[in-house]
Amino acid sequence: MNCWRALPDLLEHEDVVLVTVSQTRGSAPREAGTSMLVSMTQTIDTIGGGHLEWEAMAHARAMLLQASSAPALQRLSLGASLGQCCGGVVWLVFERIQQSARKDWRERSQAIACGIPMQRELSSKDSSSQWSVCNPQTPQPANVSLSDGPHWVFNEHIAPQPFRVTLFGAGHVGAAIVRILSTLDVHIRWVDVRNDLSGSTPSNVTCIATDAPEEEVDNAPPGSFFLVLTHSHALDLELTARILKRDAFAWFGLIGSRTKRARFEHRLHAQGIAAAQLARMTCPIGVAGISDKAPQAIAIAVVAQLLQAREQYARDTLKQRELTHDE
Repeated sequence: MNCWRALPDLLEHEDVVLVTVSQTRGSAPREAGTSMLVSMTQTIDTIGGGHLEWEAMAHARAMLLQASSAPALQRLSLGASLGQCCGGVVWLVFERIQQSARKDWRERSQAIACGIPMQRELSSKDSSSQWSVCNPQTPQPANVSLSDGPHWVFNEHIAPQPFRVTLFGAGHVGAAIVRILSTLDVHIRWVDVRNDLSGSTPSNVTCIATDAPEEEVDNAPPGSFFLVLTHSHALDLELTARILKRDAFAWFGLIGSRTKRARFEHRLHAQGIAAAQLARMTCPIGVAGISDKAPQAIAIAVVAQLLQAREQYARDTLKQRELTHDE
């Protein structure tokens, strides 16, 4: 679970320490900007596991046992002393968050969930981090920096790239994909004609039961990732045409064989959809090299492909923003 999403609810019950990877050198299990939450009863998310994480948890809980705790900075070498062989160095920043601050952190969590770029600043002289909204027109990747000397300053630019998936189809494969995908930091719109979608789904899944699923193509926000896996080839074709004509999407995957793709391309071309748009359709779906046809295996292959597509889309978006900013 994403720690920003979990933090406000955790603060309803107890104080929390936010542990953030502020810098790395050499080989490290997680990148700078990665965070985890540690309370006396729970840990949420991970900074890489192993003895590194055990040390971080021990330090965080020692902070929670004190009446009050100033922010702290730790430098940890990932060598024999930690029982790890990465060989790199990790700097961790620890910030204790009081229950009394949960309203502020809920607002910050909601802003991050909405994709609003935020700046977090924390120094060795502060009691808590200071937050501000960044200029969305100034492209900056997530970054952290520290000053030299005993007094340190930690800056983190949090510019989340919203990961929004609209998935059509609630069959075995669709349900398996939702189960796996929902464990990530993503918002899923799960669309089907059946009205029994809303069982015990996670909070980041919105179930939409409708007799007109094609209308949900237009209702999806810009930059959405689409997956079409319905029970009907006719409906698949209608949804595919609607998605490709819409154009404003990050990625589109359609379940099926190469034969299905060829037939769909022929029919879509007859509807006036250009070859350049047809090329944006991924079919078959799933990373190569997995022949297992069990729904769970297909789901794992598809989610892996979605993650690849998300990273590529993020790189392309950042490059486009940089080009626009230079102009």
